[in-house]
Amino acid sequence: MEQANVTAKREFKEGEVNKVTYIKTDQIAQDTYYFKPGQVLDWHRHPQGDQIFFVHEGEGTYYLDDGTESSTSLSPGVVVLAPKGVWHKIVAKTELIVSQATSQPAGMEKRSG
Repeated sequence: MEQANVTAKREFKEGEVNKVTYIKTDQIAQDTYYFKPGQVLDWHRHPQGDQIFFVHEGEGTYYLDDGTESSTSLSPGVVVLAPKGVWHKIVAKTELIVSQATSQPAGMEKRSG
């Protein structure tokens, strides 16, 4: 059985958000992002699959743009959905630990500009 304690590791990096993959199969992937204050997981989308984010620690803002931009405050216990094909990003206010579960293969496109 695969398992991980995502808050025990606390793997923060300078300069960029650290993404650690703990579990991955042909159908689903679980990654955890470790944000330092001010770090951003910039606009991107997954053309072939939904993604769910789970907040473990810290505070930040989740942005979603499906033609109209909206935002949600992130704090421990908050869960948000990035629907297939919809642009999204995360901005950390404090140290922030967020895990994601993504259907596979989801694909990934970064927004230009």
